Amino acid sequence: MQRTRDEDYDYLYKIVLVGEAAVGKTHLLSRYIKGTLPKNPTSTIGVEFATRTVPLETGGTVKAQIWDTAGQERYRAITSAHYRRAVGALLVYDVTNEKSFQAVRRWMEELRDHAEPDIVIMLVGNKIDLCDRNAEVRKITRAEGEKFAKEHGLMFEETSAITVVKVKEAFEELLQKIYNVKAQSGVGMGKETGINRLAANLNAEKRSGGMCC
Repeated sequence: MQRTRDEDYDYLYKIVLVGEAAVGKTHLLSRYIKGTLPKNPTSTIGVEFATRTVPLETGGTVKAQIWDTAGQERYRAITSAHYRRAVGALLVYDVTNEKSFQAVRRWMEELRDHAEPDIVIMLVGNKIDLCDRNAEVRKITRAEGEKFAKEHGLMFEETSAITVVKVKEAFEELLQKIYNVKAQSGVGMGKETGINRLAANLNAEKRSGGMCC
């Protein structure tokens, strides 16, 4: 059976956005998916969901299912449940907020406890546009972010959803890295049965409640 245009992809990857509240996760997702910022930005409640089909540099096409999770403690039980079957994550902190960077270790440990064993994580320092306007507001240097990422085997990027700096690159470098990891292990390389099974599982999660978008 011929697939529809919306189904024209070779690989299906579940990605999660995690980090403290107000670090800009929803802005990053909106900028990447829609090319705009949210019109009426509010704190994410539970989990929100979006998709984008992306061609890989190495050939083939990925359908990324991206789940934006709430950063507030009261939603922790809800959000951690949605880490299941995630093969990639953007772990976001605010470069002007030291507490958000201090929380990165806890978020990383939660991901590694609940997501796929080989999950690929990119550490993302967001809101660098604020530093461009006033360098004194920066609390976490790029070197500090890179050091933490290197020590824990994470990818690293600094972004701005406002000025669109490195937003596309962050998402798509993560997707390419996931593909490379899967290619090396020989797991999940475009087998249609695997794609259909993951799609069914994710659709079931979406129907179970707490989802929008």
